[in-house]
Amino acid sequence: MAIPDDFTRARAGIASAVHDHWRAFLAEGILLVALGLAAIVVPLAASLAITIVLGCLFLLSGIVQFVLTFSARHVPGFGWSLFSALLAAGAGLVLLVWPIEGIVSLTIIVGVYFVMEGVATVMYALDHRKQLSQRWGLLVAAGLVDLLIAAIIIIGLPGSAAWAIGLLVGINLVFGGAALIGMALAAKNA
Repeated sequence: MAIPDDFTRARAGIASAVHDHWRAFLAEGILLVALGLAAIVVPLAASLAITIVLGCLFLLSGIVQFVLTFSARHVPGFGWSLFSALLAAGAGLVLLVWPIEGIVSLTIIVGVYFVMEGVATVMYALDHRKQLSQRWGLLVAAGLVDLLIAAIIIIGLPGSAAWAIGLLVGINLVFGGAALIGMALAAKNA
């Protein structure tokens, strides 16, 4: 009999934490909607920006890993660590030197991401449907939109690469932000 009591206390604790921090969820939701609308308005610019930022991150991580690898060159696995550092730096350089080609590769990755994100969002909504009252349906809708986005990307390749990343990430941000806003308002009134 202790397990149901612990479960009830844990559920109440989660509901209380969401209620106590509803303003943070609301602010995050509004920010996500604003960023999403910006990406929708200029999808190619957003796609290029995402590609360039990822290129910079890969390059920087490769350089840092390369330096740290040489500082510990007597540790087992030096060769693999060096290979990993060069791979990261190389991926970063490729994205920075050929960002348009990088967009095509990233479009495929984004399609896979939206499949996994859609499934995860739907499962999250189903797990929290009792705490979120009627608003859990917004999370289910967000997950289904993610799955629809994945289908659009895959069917439209390679032409969809010109607009897909910026536009679809923007749509994802708008729906995710709207879901957070709905959750925050439900938590405020709970």
